Amino acid sequence: MTRRYLIFAACMVMTQAGATTRIEIPERPTAEQRSGIEARLNDWAEQGRYAADNARLPAPKASERRVVFMGDSITDFWGRPTGVFFPGKPYINRGISGQTTPQMLVRFRADVITLKPSVVVILAGTNDIAGNTGPSSLAMIEDNLMSMTELARAHGIRVVLASLLPVAADAEQTTRRPPESIRALNAWMRTYAARERLGFIDYYDAMTDAQGALRKDLTDDGLHPNAAGYAVMAPLAQTAIDHALHDDH
Repeated sequence: MTRRYLIFAACMVMTQAGATTRIEIPERPTAEQRSGIEARLNDWAEQGRYAADNARLPAPKASERRVVFMGDSITDFWGRPTGVFFPGKPYINRGISGQTTPQMLVRFRADVITLKPSVVVILAGTNDIAGNTGPSSLAMIEDNLMSMTELARAHGIRVVLASLLPVAADAEQTTRRPPESIRALNAWMRTYAARERLGFIDYYDAMTDAQGALRKDLTDDGLHPNAAGYAVMAPLAQTAIDHALHDDH
């Protein structure tokens, strides 16, 4: 997804070699590109993004049912600046634009476990499909989602998995994020969540038009939700969180 505060995608040229996506560094990067490359090399998982915020965050009160949202830009942009992010709720946004599941797995302990939430909502995988951090198979994404789930469970945190959103029906989006790959990963998540008794949010079906693309009224760029899109997502997420908290009693 498009980065707003750290331009790294601009440092890369995505090429197709058979079925494999390769990431190449420009031979003569600009100063901005070099800065992005150095930032990623020095903190690949971007653990520094929320380090100060996490340090200032107090432990949840005894009656508090804290929820952490882990994800990429679709989570990151929720309420900052697009839409409204659960006002009055003890919910914490730990999305980072552009991230893939291996990056989230690296920072999962710092950005989720140490915050001691009751529930974690994970929305991840679309950037893996797009090859943001290199080639990634569906099996690799599934492994990372399972690892985050297992880490959360080991610390008494309820897990809610969220399906990937559809993308717009245009060449740019469907080439980088083939709809069949999105549907396959969503099907796996639904089955895995049912088998493991996890929460599951079906954003995909709620935001798909008759042609299987992201509804035009719910996005401004064909990839990210607009305010109307987040308004569709919020009650679905809240229902899944309520079920997870109820199951916790």
